[in-house]
Amino acid sequence: MAVVDRVDVISFGAWQWAPGFELFWMDGNAPDEPLALLGVVIRSGDATILVNTGADPAYLPVMNAHWAKGDLRHQIVVKPEEELEPALAAVGAGLNDVTHVIASPFQAYALGNILRFPNARLCLSRTGWIDFHAPRWRNHPHDNRPFCIPDDVLVGLVTDAWPRVDLIDDSEIATGVSTFWTGVHHRSSLAVRIETANGVAIASDSFMRVENITRMRPIGICESMEEALIAYHRIADEADILIPLYDPHIFTRHPNGRIA
Repeated sequence: MAVVDRVDVISFGAWQWAPGFELFWMDGNAPDEPLALLGVVIRSGDATILVNTGADPAYLPVMNAHWAKGDLRHQIVVKPEEELEPALAAVGAGLNDVTHVIASPFQAYALGNILRFPNARLCLSRTGWIDFHAPRWRNHPHDNRPFCIPDDVLVGLVTDAWPRVDLIDDSEIATGVSTFWTGVHHRSSLAVRIETANGVAIASDSFMRVENITRMRPIGICESMEEALIAYHRIADEADILIPLYDPHIFTRHPNGRIA
């Protein structure tokens, strides 16, 4: 079995507060907790793959102002060392080194910096892309269109960057790295399957805590219970290591974010 060379989780900031029912479906007793904003750097041979890019600092105030209408505590805070280039540099990577960017889900906090990688294939869910451009429901309660793909990012993706855009779902990205579509959280949500020397790691936004998988407790922001159960059972069957893309506890389970 071919395995990747190295996997690192990096922090792009955090929501300082989120309601417990956002993490666990219909659980009014779940404690309120912070949510991390995480990326994953995977090295496999000549490939350096980044899962998610963090938010564009210029767009962050727009998102925070929107969330503040619901609760003033629900804000992303990004420390200087959590901005894109310092976060990558902390694990020995730079913008020019990244060969593939996988964005999951289509949200400005996940793909806001996607155009900053001049040499990368830009990997986006085909299902999510079709839904973004031809939504069944134009007024979706969970999708604010500019928050999914900000206008400047969208223009870049469909013009100058278009030759580097790969529409994926169930796809091989590099040796030991593949994706499969999950849905659950958003139409564009993917799982990234990583073959490591320590076992199979799966990273996704479709679960926010390991307990979503280990206890089969779906996330609160769940667009489809059926998709959640299908994805969670598959992830539970295949994964030795769970990487929830919003879980600050990942750095306790894996000091310094090193997975393998």
